Amino acid sequence: MYRIFEYNPQLKPYKGDIDYRMHLYHDTKWRLLRNKKSLIDFANAHDYFGFHHLDGCWVYREWAPNAHQLYLTGDFNDWHWLDHPLTRLENGIWELKLDGDDALWHGCKVKTIVDANMTRTEHVPLYAKRVVQSPDTYLWCGEVVDNKRLFNWTDQDFKPEDSLFIYEAHIGMAQEHGHIGTYREFADNTLNHIKECGYNTIQLMAIMEHPYYGSFGYQVSSFFAASSWFGEPEDLKYLINKAHNMGIRVLLDIVHSHAIKNTSEGINEFDGTTWQFFHDGAKGEHPAWGTKCFNYGKHEVIHFLLSNLKYWLTEFHFDGFRFDGVTSMIYHDHGLGEAFDNNKKYFSLNTNTEAITYLQLANELIHQVNPKAITITEDMSGMPGMCLPITEGGIGFDYRLAMGLPDMWIKFIKEMSDENWNVEKIWSEICLRRPGEKSVAYVESHDQALVGDKTIIFRLADASMYTDMDKICHNPIIDRAIALHKMIRLLTLAGGGDSYLNFMGNEFGHPEWIDFPREGNGWSFHYCRRQWSLYHNGYLKYEWLGNFDKDMITIAKEHNIFNQTMPDLLLMKNPEQSFVFYRHGLIFAFNFSPNKSLTNVLVPTFTNSDYQVVLCSDDPKYGGNGLVHHITHPNKRFNGKDYIELYLPARTAVVLKEVPQKNISAKTQKKSSSKNTKEPIKTTSS
Repeated sequence: MYRIFEYNPQLKPYKGDIDYRMHLYHDTKWRLLRNKKSLIDFANAHDYFGFHHLDGCWVYREWAPNAHQLYLTGDFNDWHWLDHPLTRLENGIWELKLDGDDALWHGCKVKTIVDANMTRTEHVPLYAKRVVQSPDTYLWCGEVVDNKRLFNWTDQDFKPEDSLFIYEAHIGMAQEHGHIGTYREFADNTLNHIKECGYNTIQLMAIMEHPYYGSFGYQVSSFFAASSWFGEPEDLKYLINKAHNMGIRVLLDIVHSHAIKNTSEGINEFDGTTWQFFHDGAKGEHPAWGTKCFNYGKHEVIHFLLSNLKYWLTEFHFDGFRFDGVTSMIYHDHGLGEAFDNNKKYFSLNTNTEAITYLQLANELIHQVNPKAITITEDMSGMPGMCLPITEGGIGFDYRLAMGLPDMWIKFIKEMSDENWNVEKIWSEICLRRPGEKSVAYVESHDQALVGDKTIIFRLADASMYTDMDKICHNPIIDRAIALHKMIRLLTLAGGGDSYLNFMGNEFGHPEWIDFPREGNGWSFHYCRRQWSLYHNGYLKYEWLGNFDKDMITIAKEHNIFNQTMPDLLLMKNPEQSFVFYRHGLIFAFNFSPNKSLTNVLVPTFTNSDYQVVLCSDDPKYGGNGLVHHITHPNKRFNGKDYIELYLPARTAVVLKEVPQKNISAKTQKKSSSKNTKEPIKTTSS
């Protein structure tokens, strides 16, 4: 029996479904590999298809099983459509050989002409590694990338940190001056900010080519092309290489859940049919996104997608992936409007078992290519086993996004007065995760920052952010917003998961929303940028928020808090809206009450050690009142138990660390050696 049932005994009635999951995985893998040794040997479509500069010639290949004839046209033949027909080989493969090293060249613009269904259409080559938009016609076409041009990587000694502190970022928005930012601008400017803030992982959005800038990169057209919105492929490599040399891993926000409908610049109907890559009919249409849905049961589709993963890992040295839209993949109804409030909903005819098999194969391949790679799933359904190893009956991801946390914070801020915040409910949500499965905790991602929604700081402060963020200005609305912003982020980091994520700029409470240039806003970049100067100019309260975020990251990393899977609850005082918990050497204390400060709070501890304050959200350097002194709290003993005594002002969070034994006073040492031995305090852990 698979170990998934040890973690989730309630799943035993669904043993047949888990067994079927594993049968499909093993059977599909066997059918795919046949005489191949591993998935690494199988996932090489990008090395065969597309353009390849060989000794003395160029070879171009495509897979188009239902096409009648293919032609290659472009700069090399003055765009004479029919001058260079491809030859049909076996299994729907087409090939064109051009003699001479100069028959094609790096940057040569090309398109594929397809005869199918008695019509002739033009397309961007399926495996194009560079796609550009014509400044004259605005049409997209491929550019030949010479595989003999090698990038000089210098990241051979890169060893990422074990913990994950993720900085979610968008290249184009990572500048302040009203234009689309570039890979090199990000590398030379934004990387330094990320490093200084303490984040050790970047999650890059919108890297796969997409013709509509405002899609945030989630309507992919060319799966093997690094987006030309931000520069050349070599510029992206420069960025990743530089990040690695700074000790920062880079994850790609991969979109394998759907594809753009477009036929000219996308992969849809490349061979004249919708079913080349996608399901035919309504099953192939995403009702909410207006995109095409992959047929994960088709071996050629699996070959295409697995090769795509290997390509990004090997060609660009990405360190893993955040898989977008996984819930949409694994349910036939895409999980739209579903509550997922009982286990039956995970194991029914609505479950897309072919998609689950693909995700298992994807995770296996990724970790074969790079054993240190990280995979993160965006699944709001909570599918059991999503982040368990495949050998244990799982799907193989390393982490899942804790998508319930931002929803909880929005609900509390939007629907409840501060006096009615129930800290027991907050704690329950903080600790809600599947046994044995790691999660990424976050307060807000790009989703909460889009136009039509609000960031946490904007929900808390609203219009006052426009008038009262100067440090010399005092406004109770802003004071509340800043206090809660710090507490919410610290609590989510300290207790909410096994890693932490922040969206670009939110670490210092970036105001307003994200709105891409479009007709409705006059094609303005005003809301499609990051105003770094708000944090750096020294006059505004954004500096307080950014400094607090930096210091909380530093303390969490120094103490390796994620080495303890779950926090231990030490004290819960719901009427006082306060609680205290322990995690890997640190004590975190929170008082969410808007007006009740707590004195002489006795907090039980595991040892008879003293504890010293190392971080307080009320410190003046973070915009607080300085009511908590950074002193050592001596161990106290009552009724055979060890405690420390705390003062917790209203709307304040305090972090304390254990004082090393050599620094404990002689009195405490004497007490430690007393014959009155004691058992550890029993605490609650969800």
